[in-house]
Amino acid sequence: MRIDNAASAIKNLASPPQSQPQDSSPGFGDMLMDAIKELNQTEQKSVGLQNDLMAGRPVEYHTLMIAMERASTAMSLTMQVRNKLLDAYQEISRMNV
Repeated sequence: MRIDNAASAIKNLASPPQSQPQDSSPGFGDMLMDAIKELNQTEQKSVGLQNDLMAGRPVEYHTLMIAMERASTAMSLTMQVRNKLLDAYQEISRMNV
């Protein structure tokens, strides 16, 4: 799964305007980008092991299954966090100011 395009779009949305001074602590956008990069690495590791197995290279089956389950769990967690963020955004947008 390729999420590079989505990751760059999120980084553009999450980056603060240039007129504000930058502080040294990581922002929410940076933490979100780190999580997406980690998810992408997990997915790529799983796909790499699957490709090795299909190509006939020696792969331990339990390592492959663990990598696939780890990638699946990470994707499910990411989707749940995304859904919660969207719900929170929609709730805030419905608030009267």
